[in-house]
Amino acid sequence: MGVGDPIKVLLVDDHEVFREGLSAQLQLEPDMVVVGEACDAETAVERILETEPDIVLSDINMPGLCVFSAAQTVQAQLPHVRFLFLSAFSNDILIEQAIQAKAWGYMVKGESFSTISQAVREVNRGWLRYSSEIRARLVDTPEGPRLAEETTSHVHRLTGRELELLRYIACGMSVKEIAKVMHISSKTVDCHKTNLMSKLDLHNRVDLARFAYREGLAIP
Repeated sequence: MGVGDPIKVLLVDDHEVFREGLSAQLQLEPDMVVVGEACDAETAVERILETEPDIVLSDINMPGLCVFSAAQTVQAQLPHVRFLFLSAFSNDILIEQAIQAKAWGYMVKGESFSTISQAVREVNRGWLRYSSEIRARLVDTPEGPRLAEETTSHVHRLTGRELELLRYIACGMSVKEIAKVMHISSKTVDCHKTNLMSKLDLHNRVDLARFAYREGLAIP
């Protein structure tokens, strides 16, 4: 991005009306241009690789590929692309996953458009940006921000890959569907599922889904 060039933004949200409304507002900003839109994380990866935006303004809860995995995939190929998450949900587990995915910020959808557009500008300048209610729950460390209070939930025993699998199980996806989205075999999915049950001391798929809902991993 050269000096004076508009900030290239790509929007990702499965709610078409919200996405189109936000796109129309951003297009009115003199220093921004919307270079693409996507309704899910898998499509978003394709659009990002095609358009190479400066900022990806993305929802979190969408069907298909986990958005945190998508962010990591993109950053491995285009490290200059910055993710700013915009979600109606802000529980600790999601915030922690966003931080692990090296997000540049996390805003809640209740914010005004002016606050969101300003967050885009600040992230583009290289600043981390969080809604005030989220920022209040974080502390700064040499490695970056983290949650101020560590939870004792068993969910913190899980790897990012296991968290991703747990979210898919809670969404009711079949083993074959999960294998396709995660690009692994059905046998590997079953293996991960067995490991999950062992770590969490649970006994079947229904128990896993209930655990995910209780921990806020499966957003309705």
